[in-house]
This record gives sequence, C-alpha cells and structure tokens, in this order.
Amino acid sequence: MFGVFSYFDKAVRGTEREDMLVILQFFKGMIGQQFSFLNYYKEIPVSYNATLLSVENEMAEFAVHEYQAKVITMEKQALIYSHAKSPFPEDLIGEAFYVSSVKKRVILCNFGYAHIRSGLRRFVRVLLDEPIDAELQLEYDFLKGDIKDISLGGAAISVMSIEHLVPGLDINLLMRLPGLAGNAKFEVVMSATIIKVVGEAAPYICVIEFHAEKHSQQQIAYYINHRQVEIIKQLKDVNV
Repeated sequence: MFGVFSYFDKAVRGTEREDMLVILQFFKGMIGQQFSFLNYYKEIPVSYNATLLSVENEMAEFAVHEYQAKVITMEKQALIYSHAKSPFPEDLIGEAFYVSSVKKRVILCNFGYAHIRSGLRRFVRVLLDEPIDAELQLEYDFLKGDIKDISLGGAAISVMSIEHLVPGLDINLLMRLPGLAGNAKFEVVMSATIIKVVGEAAPYICVIEFHAEKHSQQQIAYYINHRQVEIIKQLKDVNV
C-alpha cells in the first residue's frame, strides 16, 4: 500500500518461463500435499494451509480456506511459503486464474519464485478505514497529518508538506486515537524518528518509528488489538 511496504521480492533462477515449468513439475509430484498460503487484508496477514488438488494446463488447483479465497480474489495473487519437500529454497507466487470462496477453490497460474519479506516484520501492522489525526512537532513548527496505518513500532502518516522532514530526524508526535465503544478520542504523546518520506507530490507518506514509553505502548496496543478484531470481522462479512 502507498508503494511504501512490500511483502515480497521476486526472484528469477533461469528465465521466468523456465522457472514456471520447474515449479509446475514440482507441483505434479506434490498432489494431495498441503502448502501454506499468505495474503494480506488491510495489512493483517491471512495464512491458512491449502491442499494441492491437481496440476494441468500449466495451472494448479488448490482447496483453500474461505478467508484465503476472499483475499486472493482481491489481491489477484497468492504467496506460498517454501515447502519442506521443495528442491528450491525460495517461496512461490502465483496469479489467480479462478477463485471461489463459496467452493473454497483456487486455480493459480504464472508461477514464479519469491522471497517473502513480511515475515521480517517485528510488529503487526493494521490499515485504518478512517485516518487518525496526528501532529508532528518539529523544532520550529507543527505539521498536521493523517495516520494511514499503525503498528506498535511506528506508523505511516499522510502529510501535505515535507519541507522539514528529514530521515533520521527526531520529533515529538501527538496522536488522537479513536475511543472504543463510542468513547471520545484520547491523546497519545511520544517521541519518534523519521525513517523515510515517500512521494513525488502531496500528499506524501512519512514513515516514522515510535519511541513510546510503557503507558503509550499499552494504549497503542489496545487500539491495534481492537482494530485487528474489526478487520477480521470485516473479512468474514466480505462478499466476493
């Protein structure tokens, strides 16, 4: 999202065509075996086991969890963790050719190698339906922004100006987290460091790392846990 975070890096061993044929040959010997799929819904990982049913016409059909099928429908692809019996160390990626959450079936094609990066995340990140108000306190100025996603370790903030935003700069941050069950918003104040700024024109995305003391961490963690529950409920109710 926002072109800031990437879940994986593509990898090529031979040509893309050669790689796909090698992967399909591997799959042909793995029919009936389970593979671990990975997709993301609003930054929450969705990962269930899927059973390989058949391989034909350069496509592979899997029986998948209903939630996995829903997210594959949205992302148009699926990541597959490297299997213990795989002759190659890389993870895999396949494009969606057919998906049915009702039948819990997925047919993937155009396979390639990938290195899943998102497993390196130290914290669960959640995407927000409604942005959180934030103020960045710089040395001589305040800059208003909207938090688009947040984790215990940091956030991505949409800002209209990057004039004084330099990677490595320490700032003070004020966030107004939504109150739960209709309660009023509550303020969280902490120090933070700017990690990077992304974008060619406004609105820009400023990625920051939190330096929160224990009480602020608890407040953020409580909000993130609540948001995770919301997202999972939204996925359950999605009709695709």
